[in-house]
Amino acid sequence: MANEFAHIELMTHDLEGAKTFYSAIFDWKWEEYPMDTGPYLMIDTGKDPKGGIMKAPQPDIPPHWMVYTKVDDVAATLEKVKELGGTVIVEKTPIPEMGSFGTFQDPTGGMMAVWEAAPESTD
Repeated sequence: MANEFAHIELMTHDLEGAKTFYSAIFDWKWEEYPMDTGPYLMIDTGKDPKGGIMKAPQPDIPPHWMVYTKVDDVAATLEKVKELGGTVIVEKTPIPEMGSFGTFQDPTGGMMAVWEAAPESTD
């Protein structure tokens, strides 16, 4: 089976403005999670994949939507990206208790992120 999309995320400099705009267009439900860089607004559309909105961590990052694709191994996928002429932007980065992600740019300039879910607890 092909790799599925895992998550879709908007990075913006105006978190509340984006929430107001998208709330007026779509019937999304919101849940706020605290982060070091400010709140993360999880979007629940009622179906998968889910989404989120976060404040861009640096002022030079332009607002953009990012698609996360499910993979079994973020590190191995990013190595393959390099072998195929892509550029890794963010190396494998863990999100405690959730999983890990990384981002890359393909040789044509397109950006994408990959997501590896944390193993399920057997406790």
